[in-house]
Amino acid sequence: MISKLELENKYKSDFPILQQKVNGKDLVYLDNAATTQKPQAVIDAVNDYNKNINANPHRGAHILSVRATEAYTQAREKVKNFINAEFSQEIIFTRNTTESINLLAYSLGELLDEGDEIVLSIMEHHSNIIPWQQLAKRKNLKLKYLYPDQDYRIPFAELKEKITKRTKIFSISQMSNVTGVINPVKEMAEYAHQQGAYVVIDGAQGAPHIKTDVQAIDADFYAFSAHKMLGPMGIGVLYGKKALLEKIPPFLTGGGMIEYVHEQSSTFAPLPEKFEAGTPNAEGAVGLAAAIDYLENIGLAEIEKHERELTEYALEKMRKLDYIELAGPDNLKDRGGIISFNLKGIHSHDLASISDTEGIALRSGHHCAQPLMKYLNLNSTGRISFYFYNSKEEIDKFLESLQKAREVFGYGS
Repeated sequence: MISKLELENKYKSDFPILQQKVNGKDLVYLDNAATTQKPQAVIDAVNDYNKNINANPHRGAHILSVRATEAYTQAREKVKNFINAEFSQEIIFTRNTTESINLLAYSLGELLDEGDEIVLSIMEHHSNIIPWQQLAKRKNLKLKYLYPDQDYRIPFAELKEKITKRTKIFSISQMSNVTGVINPVKEMAEYAHQQGAYVVIDGAQGAPHIKTDVQAIDADFYAFSAHKMLGPMGIGVLYGKKALLEKIPPFLTGGGMIEYVHEQSSTFAPLPEKFEAGTPNAEGAVGLAAAIDYLENIGLAEIEKHERELTEYALEKMRKLDYIELAGPDNLKDRGGIISFNLKGIHSHDLASISDTEGIALRSGHHCAQPLMKYLNLNSTGRISFYFYNSKEEIDKFLESLQKAREVFGYGS
């Protein structure tokens, strides 16, 4: 069993970037929903690949290419086990969650006809809205949204009203990057499947924090990014059920994804190469594999428990401050380590700038979720988001920085 002290102190020392000072203050990094930091183990894995292995996977018979192919294949197998996919061919490497969903909006979209419906939630990140908007425009489809209740959660009645036999695609985030709400994606997928819809899960905020089993969820597709779970930028994952990936056409075409090319026609390689055109980000895949090893050494259940404790601690203190307006559920049921808020009379961008002078890194703005912000009647919010290397002491420093911001704007001590 990993102790709370180890989570808060021991693991932080594994992250070189977190040892620095900002404006003479110890860095307190609370922007993990945007990008997490990398432990030395991930940095070393990428460096080792570049120093000793670097070559094109699947492109040559020489020893470096063979080693690169082995490393790339092992990374795919690691991801397969991490989310409990049935086959390694169901793991497609992309650049990020955004590219994964764009791939689906193009390739899965080819199965849709004019008048078909796509259902999303209003809480989606732009990456899970705009690709579907573009598909709807191209094929004259109807786009519908699920809306949350006063507790920021989507009532099941919304699903029953919006998802019908006309619904062909239902795409939903596993966890909101604004409110931290964790959607009951397994139950949602079951209902959507009963109506005959394909189910897409945006796991960008889920995979790094929640032990995810794509077979248990029965997701048709599941997407996430390495950089939100200790890995490098520029590498993401699209899981898809094998039969569906074989059914839909490729997104990008060119080298690496072909079987035979003739002057007027081509045939495509089997999965997963069918969806991986061009030279792959092999070093990114190696870094993702190392990140998975690191996370599994701690345990996703232990990470989730620690983040829950931090969220509870922060919310309890923030609720006592009458100058803070919270945007998210009051309780911790199905809630991740993300807290959006505003200080009365202070814009979130001003707050973020002042907090930075205190060494506090937090987020401000609309968080790539403008439809949700408009629905909540908000222009922007500040946002703090936790990972296992954060501590209650850092939350206390963050709260002190809020008081500093108030003093700068003349609200007194």
